[in-house]
Amino acid sequence: MRLSVSSRLILLALLLSLGIGGLFARSIWALHEEAWRNAQRTNVNLARTLSENIARTMESFDQSMQGVVEGVTDPQVMALPPAMRQRALFDNSLRVQGIGSILVLDRAGNVVIDSEFEKPRQANFGDRDYVQVFDGGAHTGLFVGAPVRARLSGLYSLPVSRAFYDSAGQLAGVVAGTIQLGHFQNLFNALNLGPDGSLNLFRSDGVLIVRFPFSEDAVGRSLAGMPNIRVFQSARSGVFTGRAAHGNVERLYAFQHVGDYPLMVSVAQSVESIYAGWYRSAWLLGGFTLVLMAACAGLAWLFARELRRRQQVSGQLAQAEHDLRTLLNNLPSMIGYWDSSLHNRFANHAYVEWFGQAPDQMRGRHIRELLGEALYEKNRPYLEQALQGHAQLFERTIVDPKGGARYAIASYVPDMDGDQVRGIFVQVTDITERKRMEDALFEEKERMHLTLKSIGDAVVCTDAQGLVTYLNPVAQRLTGWQMFDAVGRSVDDVIHLHTSDGQVPQPSPLRQALHGQKPVEPTRGVVLHRTSGQRFDVEETASPITDRHGQITGAVTVLRDVTDAVAMAERMAHLAQYDALTDLPNRVLLQNRASQALIHAQRDQTSLAVMYIDLDGFKQINDTLGHDVGDELLVQIAQRLTGVVRASDTVCRQGGDEFVVLLPGIDAAEQVCHVARKIEAACSAPYVLNGRVLSVGLSGGIALFPQHGDNFKALSRHADAAMYAAKQAGRRQFRLYAGTDAEPVRVAQESGAAPVCSLNKSF
Repeated sequence: MRLSVSSRLILLALLLSLGIGGLFARSIWALHEEAWRNAQRTNVNLARTLSENIARTMESFDQSMQGVVEGVTDPQVMALPPAMRQRALFDNSLRVQGIGSILVLDRAGNVVIDSEFEKPRQANFGDRDYVQVFDGGAHTGLFVGAPVRARLSGLYSLPVSRAFYDSAGQLAGVVAGTIQLGHFQNLFNALNLGPDGSLNLFRSDGVLIVRFPFSEDAVGRSLAGMPNIRVFQSARSGVFTGRAAHGNVERLYAFQHVGDYPLMVSVAQSVESIYAGWYRSAWLLGGFTLVLMAACAGLAWLFARELRRRQQVSGQLAQAEHDLRTLLNNLPSMIGYWDSSLHNRFANHAYVEWFGQAPDQMRGRHIRELLGEALYEKNRPYLEQALQGHAQLFERTIVDPKGGARYAIASYVPDMDGDQVRGIFVQVTDITERKRMEDALFEEKERMHLTLKSIGDAVVCTDAQGLVTYLNPVAQRLTGWQMFDAVGRSVDDVIHLHTSDGQVPQPSPLRQALHGQKPVEPTRGVVLHRTSGQRFDVEETASPITDRHGQITGAVTVLRDVTDAVAMAERMAHLAQYDALTDLPNRVLLQNRASQALIHAQRDQTSLAVMYIDLDGFKQINDTLGHDVGDELLVQIAQRLTGVVRASDTVCRQGGDEFVVLLPGIDAAEQVCHVARKIEAACSAPYVLNGRVLSVGLSGGIALFPQHGDNFKALSRHADAAMYAAKQAGRRQFRLYAGTDAEPVRVAQESGAAPVCSLNKSF
């Protein structure tokens, strides 16, 4: 299309305006680049100059220190008188401004030789890093320490040191010197880097030695790990742009390592100060440029106004068509329009992927040609319904050009003009991935369901509010809740976790997992069946369930039935403390109760008794009537003994036919006598064993606390001795321990007379 005169003038004005803008923009950009290159060159030169100056200072001082090291290891020098030795060791280089004194320290850090005093100062520097670093050969050569503050002057200085060794190669001491930080500060103060500029001297490990502008708080501060420090440590020198750790100011950095010394120098100018002059020039040039461009633009606007009016309508139509085509071509669905005779009038680019035909190839063709005869016959009922004015929605499987089966959902919407159908809008959306995910989700759900049904633990799932969503069969058996009844209820209603006695409720582990958003360790408790009240000992664990964004969507709790394990543990604990035959406490439990009784007796100033009892003629019963009869006799004896003592007393089967009775809380000896009479009366009655009537006698020995011993071992030994004495004296009697002998506790047997216990003063 040939342009009109007005259009040509407008185009010329626009091109002129753009040319002016481009020319001035290029000039401004050239000034910008030149300012940046000048700043880079300046910073690099400053960093190199500072590095060389500091290197010369370090080299001069190091040479002096090496001379001191050679001197202190030379026996001839060390044999000189102190004044001559001072002159021989410390040369004139130590008189340079900024250089501090040099000290010769022994291995322990004590001052041996002082460059400033003929008689060395009495001080110890063994705790300083520049002394400790040489222990064990961890460092050789020159060591640069962290900045330190002088104890007298309060000024900061940089310590440097070298080790010296004896003739056997062992560490003999350290030569240490200092360089005043003011020397470096004066060097930095002579330079002007503008606002927000900085000069820094670091150790290679990132420790700040001195900086400009000076900040006392920053001296000795470690910046290791900071982004800028990592760049300094990555190369010997370089230039980069970064942000300072202090103030977050963007700066242009140039850095240089100081010779072979573990030091780094950095020079930094703020980007704002570098471009300060450029900003002024840019504003001036930019303002002039804008004036010229505005003049050209104004001229162009005058000519374009009439042209815009003419092109407005056609432009809007073209834009609307373009927007519509762009929108439809970028939709993931196939979008098409078919007229009432089912010939194509529009198709988006998705048809290329599904059917291998571009929109231009399809325009004007019948839908039968696109779908093929077989697929067309399947879709024809839906097409006919749509042409009658009824919208259709259905799923279909389509084979794409690559031979792959793809699932789709199709929508036929009639284009109505009053009651007349002018055509059909067709939308087909690919749901292959959704189908695959639905199938995978169904399989996973079935797999999980079968797994939870088959495991032996109870599993309960809830949502994020703690409302039950699932119970497996084991959980239904333990709680008594059915799935249909429990779903939607609070987990606290379905699972009641109590303490081992089944009385006190415990906090819900699942609630803890939801609130704490982390798994809860196994919690032991008791669950009661909802209807029967049956008790189950369980071990409950709980964990929250999160989605891929980390949000809590629910929780799962697992209850393991440990009822049998708890019962077995209780049984084993009981067997460990009780006799398997008589169910009386064994010796282990007896000793424990005796220890407690002795503690109470000492505290309350009371007495207690230990009574040893043995059956007379038990071996003959075992030999003649058998061990089963003997065991039955022991059981009946145990029952009679426990029947005549107090609940606070302890009857123990010691082993075989021997029993021990512990009587705590005795106030008078007569109480022991009374118990002995009751035991004699209870056990003297005949026993019916295996159809036979037997009479069994007892022999017993008694020991009292504190008269006969202050511990259970002594009381047991003395009670056993008294029992042995009773057997020797004719059996069927009790005897009280009295020193090396046992006094009798006689029980009268006269006809019609009550048993009388005769006690002597030994009680």
